[in-house]
Amino acid sequence: MLALALTRPGLVRLPLRPSAVAARTFFKTIPQPPGNIVGTVNDAYVPPPPSKLHGSLHWTFERVVTIGLIPLIASPLVTGTAPLDSAMSALLLYHCYAGFQSCIIDYIPKRVYGSLHSAAMALLTFGTAVAGYGIYKIENENKDGVFGLLKSLWFA
Repeated sequence: MLALALTRPGLVRLPLRPSAVAARTFFKTIPQPPGNIVGTVNDAYVPPPPSKLHGSLHWTFERVVTIGLIPLIASPLVTGTAPLDSAMSALLLYHCYAGFQSCIIDYIPKRVYGSLHSAAMALLTFGTAVAGYGIYKIENENKDGVFGLLKSLWFA
């Protein structure tokens, strides 16, 4: 630290925020090796097994869904009716699920939090199922579906 301070004037190393320290002590985490390095320098690199579901196919599908939402959301605004309301609702629900899943994967990693990651994913799946049931009920009970509900809220 002293060497860094001497080589770069004005460089000050700040401690962790109190909220970050409190969060780490409140949730039980899996101990990590120093620097997240597993093994030694002489160990051969073991790459993860290849999987199309965790690579570009997954990313491409999310982008196709996002681009597919554009005409489905724009069509009721232009025509005034909602002919594809069910498709829009289903794609929007998946879009939200994929976004929250990415947040959980990024901020509650399984290698650090273990069972809390699994609990968060289960809670996300449960919430998505409840939201899907709610969309199903709205589509069946409301004449114009989700778009009609939003339209009535907008002009209320």
